[in-house]
Amino acid sequence: MNGKKILFVSSELVPYLPENEVSLMSYEAPRMVNASGGQIRIFMPRYGNINERRHQLHEVIRLSGMNLVINDLDMPLIIKVASIPKERIQVYFIDNEEYFKRKATFTDEDGNLFADNDERAIFFAKGVVETVKKLNWSPDIIHVHGWMASLLPLYLRKYYADEPIFADSKIVTSIYGRGFEGELDPNMKNKIAFDGIDADSITTLEKASYNNLLKVAVDYSDAVIFASEDIPEELTAYVDKLQIPALPYVSIQEFEEAYTQFYTTEVLK
Repeated sequence: MNGKKILFVSSELVPYLPENEVSLMSYEAPRMVNASGGQIRIFMPRYGNINERRHQLHEVIRLSGMNLVINDLDMPLIIKVASIPKERIQVYFIDNEEYFKRKATFTDEDGNLFADNDERAIFFAKGVVETVKKLNWSPDIIHVHGWMASLLPLYLRKYYADEPIFADSKIVTSIYGRGFEGELDPNMKNKIAFDGIDADSITTLEKASYNNLLKVAVDYSDAVIFASEDIPEELTAYVDKLQIPALPYVSIQEFEEAYTQFYTTEVLK
């Protein structure tokens, strides 16, 4: 991976959130690329349950200050950064008081999905792209992890289709078995359509379930990685029909060689 630029965009990441399949692989994959001479950038949401003092997050004034329009509302974008000391890896956090201040990730104390998770996902996708544009950093690969990041491929290919900085970027989506029960706001499709994204691109989101969010992600991806042993059959069948490169599940103990080969021979070919 020497010299290759890879943008990792994730819903969750250790050590900032508890360890699970998504948060652990979202750490291990960039660590591997970084160790093998690649250039990386990592983005995740700045949820309110991340301890800013312990992890030494600080705002980057030159990247903050922009407003993103979400469903006709101006929402201020705040960018924070922190470093994972032992790996010398920097992480960028997408923040907004309205969307990410609450002391939880996706659900309230009763386990109910937050009503604005759809808007949070839109904000996160647009916030990542706008920040990468400000950094003037053109990635060879954009690797998406976790459902909160699942709108990024759609926005890159539709809303930001004419951005030259991403013209040659390849998008990889990792599919995990760990999702959510229920559905996001029924108006999610309309909120995306507000951004000028045509309705035909997002008919799947009439029902904003976990599986359907991931279907939209892979629709606009160049390749897929099955990152869990147990993936919903509906999703594996959907990927098979698309006939795009797909890496079968590889355990975290053995992923390095498999991911490196997949990046170089299937994604960047």
